[in-house]
Order: sequence, then C-alpha cells, then structure tokens
Amino acid sequence: LEPKAAAETGSSVPEKKFRVLVGVTGSVAALKLPLLISELLKIPGVEVKVVTTERAKHFYNPQEIPVPLYSDEDEWQLWKGRSDPVLHIELRRWADLMLVAPLDANTLAKLATGICDNLLTCVIRAWDLRKPLLFCPAMNTAMWEHPITAQQVEQLKAFGYMEIPCVVKKLVCGDEGQ
Repeated sequence: LEPKAAAETGSSVPEKKFRVLVGVTGSVAALKLPLLISELLKIPGVEVKVVTTERAKHFYNPQEIPVPLYSDEDEWQLWKGRSDPVLHIELRRWADLMLVAPLDANTLAKLATGICDNLLTCVIRAWDLRKPLLFCPAMNTAMWEHPITAQQVEQLKAFGYMEIPCVVKKLVCGDEGQ
C-alpha cells in the first residue's frame, strides 16, 4: 500500500498524496498512537489524520500527535446549519484507507452491530466499502477469548474490512496472551 513518489515515476508532477485516516479507541494499546503516526509519516507520499474516541484520549498526549486530530467535539462544532459540512462525511471522502488501531472491545461491538454514537463510529458506518478498512483488535485476553468477540470480528470481515491479527505478548495488566 506504499504510494510511489514522483521521483520514482520520472514525472515532475507530484502524485496525489495517499491519505490514511487512523481511528484510535480506548484500549491501553492507544499508548502506541504517537509511534504509529510517526512510522506512517515515514512512508513517502502518505498524509495522515486521526479520529479518536473520548476514551482513547486517556492513553496518549495529543501534543505528541503531529497531524490533525479529530474527536466528537469537532463534529458538533463544525456543523451549525444545513449547508455546513458534516465532519464524518468529509473525513470519509478525504481518506483513501482507514486503519483502526487499536480497536477496543467496546467499539468492536458497536461496529459489528451498526451503532454509530461518536465521530469514529459514524465515519466507519458511512465508510465507502470500495476503499480498504483495516482493524487491529486490542483487548485483554479474557475479553478476546469471549465467544462474542470472534462473532464480531467475523461480522467486520463480512463487511469487507481486513483484520490485522493480535499478537501474543505480556499485557499491561501483567497477563501473558493475545
């Protein structure tokens, strides 16, 4: 998914930036958001914006995010009247790809059942299914192993979304697992 730089194509006309919209939810794995954004920005031609849930804000410092960062408050401040832009639709239109990392158990359940009660879930509910959407589940192993989680992950895959699987490691709570 790495875009080609203008120099590689031999063209003096710069190519369109490849736009990645990152969604971040309230998993402790949101601690890694600054690192994720830093790594994405190293890819030539990539432009990044972030949509965060309110609970995700607990795990990172917004000052460490060097790209536009949107949350529920922005959705409601932007729209004042009938002809004003609707942020979740504008973000959907802007992005070439969406990456939800981390995807916590709560938001996974919302997405699998169609609930859209915040900016992030509204963007995903309105997502253009012709564009890739990747999701990275991140939750405690006990939550991951609950039978409903597998059903919800399968539902997202049925929508055409692509799972980036969990890894086995020592969790913040001290447990070892996925």
